[in-house]
Amino acid sequence: MSNEVKLVSPVDGHVYAERHYASDETVGAALEAAAQAQRAWKKTPLEERARYCTAAVEALLAMREEIAPEIAWQMGRPVRYGAGELRGLEERAHHMIAIAADALADIDSGEKAGFRRFVRREPLGTVFVIAPWNYPYLTAVNSIIPALMAGNAVILKHATQTLLVGERFERAFQQAGLPAGLFRNLLLDHEQSARVIASGRVQQVNFTGSVEGGRAMERAASGHFLGLGLELGGKDPAYVRHDADLDFTVENLVDGSFFNSGQSCCGIERIYVDRGVYPEFVERFTELTRSYVLGNPLDEATTLGPLVKAASADFVRGQIADAIAGGARALIDASTFGADAIGTPYLAPQVLIDVDHSMSVMREESFGPVVGIMPVDGDTQALQLMNDSPYGLTASVWTRDLEAAERIGDDIATGTVYMNRCDYLDPSLAWTGVKHTGRGATLSRVGYETLTRPKSFHLRHAITN
Repeated sequence: MSNEVKLVSPVDGHVYAERHYASDETVGAALEAAAQAQRAWKKTPLEERARYCTAAVEALLAMREEIAPEIAWQMGRPVRYGAGELRGLEERAHHMIAIAADALADIDSGEKAGFRRFVRREPLGTVFVIAPWNYPYLTAVNSIIPALMAGNAVILKHATQTLLVGERFERAFQQAGLPAGLFRNLLLDHEQSARVIASGRVQQVNFTGSVEGGRAMERAASGHFLGLGLELGGKDPAYVRHDADLDFTVENLVDGSFFNSGQSCCGIERIYVDRGVYPEFVERFTELTRSYVLGNPLDEATTLGPLVKAASADFVRGQIADAIAGGARALIDASTFGADAIGTPYLAPQVLIDVDHSMSVMREESFGPVVGIMPVDGDTQALQLMNDSPYGLTASVWTRDLEAAERIGDDIATGTVYMNRCDYLDPSLAWTGVKHTGRGATLSRVGYETLTRPKSFHLRHAITN
């Protein structure tokens, strides 16, 4: 394998950046420096850790003018949305910093005469964060900031498609004055990553990516007794009940389906609509979808950029073609989107009806701008279809009935249940999944539990005969 990495932009196919993979010597030195730095860092007061982490976040935010177009060139998201990712990073980072003292506090086991008993949360050591390209700052910050706040060192391996993001993180921590060795960004290939996992020199791996990638993580970690957090694929459903506010619901579900060109693990990929409101919902949904502007993401007028690469667009086109061959109807004329072109990453949004679960587009992750819509006869059928998937990241219920949403949510096999919301992470809630979506959790107090280990103190201080 060549040591050279070429980042090919989906915007126009040119090489946007060129780098080299880290040498094995560099990787070894980074792991050793992390272990040494972490031993002192774990004894650093939490308030001081918070100052470093907050300064790094502020340094990243100060780069916002360069970051938005850089994201567009690297993975295709329109510049008009670039600032939104940094707002999300700021919200998540500041929340995790703010709750750290409480989340990491000793757990008092109660009074017992002659004893002091408590459980302390100790840092794990070095956390290896493997981040994806689709939300390159948001997915990385979910682990980086809480890992450091908990007293760990961090090695970041970012996706090669967004390799400049890892460099931005490293620059921000340098500007914040974080002690050397505690955070290191490394450009690694798959084999190098596997060797890091199996090296015995990292104690936790947090991976966001494909199901196949998650399996590779498990193979590399097998027998090494380290922690493994996996956020993998999704096929997130929405259920529109008979009592939904259609104006609000349509607007939010169109955005949830097509934002980031559908390249979101928690994006809406399938919609089930009560039969009584199905015709009106489909008409409104399709009309709003037609208003999208597909084009160069560096253009402020663009609301739908290219997919990350032509192969990804080809996959989605194949799903659409297979569904149509199976009896589905496409409601969007792709020719009305001038930038849509076979063999390129530019793909028009598509709305499919007359779909069923025999079709790949309704069961397998698309990760692109396509959504299938099915009518259902009430809650029972909707619940059955929502659960008919190998994935389980999020699911949303659109209704005016809070009790109904909670009741339905109880029976959905998913990590997060939304009511009248989708495609958003609240940092005060655990971000987790079930089935092939993976295991482990980030964000919230629960996220700190995966980045620490419990250590019990059983201290007898009154000795009597």
